[in-house]
Amino acid sequence: MENTEQNAVKILPFESISQVANKSINYIKARKNHSIVSLKTRWDKFNKATGGIEPNMIFTIAGISGSGKSSVANMLVMDLIDLNPDQDIVVLYFSLEMVDYRNVGRVISNKTKKTVSELYSSVETLSDEDLLRAESAAETIKKYNIYFVDKVCNVEEIGNTIDYFHNTVANGRWLIVVLDHVLLVNGEGGERSTIVDLQKMFIQKKKLSNTSIIQLSQMNRNIESPDRINNPSTHFPMRSDLSASDAIFQASDFVIAVHRPEILNLAIYGVRRLPVKNKVYMHFLKVRDGEPCILEFENELQYGNLIETNTASAEEQKVVFKQIKKG
Repeated sequence: MENTEQNAVKILPFESISQVANKSINYIKARKNHSIVSLKTRWDKFNKATGGIEPNMIFTIAGISGSGKSSVANMLVMDLIDLNPDQDIVVLYFSLEMVDYRNVGRVISNKTKKTVSELYSSVETLSDEDLLRAESAAETIKKYNIYFVDKVCNVEEIGNTIDYFHNTVANGRWLIVVLDHVLLVNGEGGERSTIVDLQKMFIQKKKLSNTSIIQLSQMNRNIESPDRINNPSTHFPMRSDLSASDAIFQASDFVIAVHRPEILNLAIYGVRRLPVKNKVYMHFLKVRDGEPCILEFENELQYGNLIETNTASAEEQKVVFKQIKKG
């Protein structure tokens, strides 16, 4: 309970360990009786690796251009709504990289199994049947509580908009904030300074009740260097591959690098010689309460989808990850 003297002299609010311990036990009880639940996705191994999407957490999804990180974010958003019908969810989507209707076009692509290029093609006319399917998919997602911001903005504007949505639009419901992506946020002090300020703000906002944050980040070009490509022990994404990695790692509860080794023309992937053709890998570089792992997927990004493979489990992949880190 906040001490009245704290308000009088403007010192920071504090709580005793007894009060915080009660909070911890109440959270454990709420998890046990399912009054607090995690949001599940289409991928069982992802759910096990993360424990599901929980409130008060920051998920960072990173990748080089063309790796599919924006598609992964779209899949997560749709899954959190479609696969958790008992949860009342509001999504605030800062779509800074592309115009909002193209993001929704990717969702329609996934639901109709037509590529985005097929939906938008001016060369091959879309059939009437496919158009009806697209319109039906659009009518379905119109009902979702998803709101887009596609205006380039700064850290303060993002923070103020999150506060507004948390207090009014969401108003007690679960707020999912998506930022695509961190390098496109405006700032006066340079790229690194802006990212640091953004992460500080996100740490504050994730502590709002029933709030989860998913941010997308670009990996730098180091992973594409000839030295890295020619050395299997350095194929995998590393912490240093992220722009302003220290700030992002400190703020994030999960850091997931989405990687398509095929686009780097690799014949094999890593010292374990993992398959490359039509594969997408998620490297869990940071797991707040667990161990890093690697998940393998079949690439169906042309339809905005990734198919979980039946190869090594997340637990088995943790062993692989440890072996690789040891060299």
